[in-house]
Amino acid sequence: MDEQLRKLIATIDKDIRELSLGIDPANLYEPINYILGLGGKRIRPLLSILAYQLYQKGYDKILKPSLAVEVFHNFTLMHDDIMDQAPLRRNMPTVHTKWNENVAILSGDVMLVKAYDLLLEAENSIIKEVISKFNDCAAAVCEGQQMDMDFEDADHVSVDEYLNMIKLKTAVLLGYSLELGGLIGGASKDDRINLKQFGINMGIGFQLMDDLLDVYADKEIFGKQVGGDIIANKKTYLLIKARELAQGADKMELEKWLSLKDFDPVEKVESVTSIFNRLNIEQLTKEQINHYFNIGLDMFSKIDVEKERKTDLLSLSSFLMNREK
Repeated sequence: MDEQLRKLIATIDKDIRELSLGIDPANLYEPINYILGLGGKRIRPLLSILAYQLYQKGYDKILKPSLAVEVFHNFTLMHDDIMDQAPLRRNMPTVHTKWNENVAILSGDVMLVKAYDLLLEAENSIIKEVISKFNDCAAAVCEGQQMDMDFEDADHVSVDEYLNMIKLKTAVLLGYSLELGGLIGGASKDDRINLKQFGINMGIGFQLMDDLLDVYADKEIFGKQVGGDIIANKKTYLLIKARELAQGADKMELEKWLSLKDFDPVEKVESVTSIFNRLNIEQLTKEQINHYFNIGLDMFSKIDVEKERKTDLLSLSSFLMNREK
């Protein structure tokens, strides 16, 4: 990622940490400041700003609406952590662990309300469309989360079902982030459609990359346990594809590891990864990732602005496509 984008991310991060969403009662607002202060890639507000800058200079008009997307994203994380009973978020205690579940639920609810407040900073002439499209996006994220929870108990999940789930849970918010920047920046309807589809397809590729890195990343670079999805029997693209392709001894061994309640985590990760290797799952996943990234870049190429204005978004896309963590 180039230095200009790093500086912009640092500015966004500073603005998010300095957001004044409320003070009293402390147990309502401190958890919000806590989760927003844990950091993160800040990709969503960055996408909104870069999409806006395809059409306008600076980012004064898009800044607060772009922060709304990040506040909403962290609201979903706060509630997801409760549902998953996750103890850590970015290597720090989750809100429901540090406080309690009731606090986390209520603080998350306020974050959603405050996201609307930030979106209302958009100009009156477009506010109805901004809110309407946000509502569609937010509902889709909830639908994707419900599908993800349903998959935990499902005996069979197809590749198509999984791809639809990650589209809703993860990718549509990236699509909305770009669409929002285009809308506030004055993009044409066709450009806004292409920006949204660019984001959705890049988002699917982004999540598939997460699935791949969880198994095949360099542990020192990745920064967290490699093989966590395997240990948890999480129905990622890799596992779903392996179950689809496995036959004979591979199928028996894979199903054995999925059924065991008591096991050595290191042995399980090594054994299941070996099955993935025999089935060429790493390469098949990379092909799927490239498929969605290429569709996204094709949508982006159709956006009707000067090539020079596209440089920063292309640079960010390249970074996302080649990341190692």
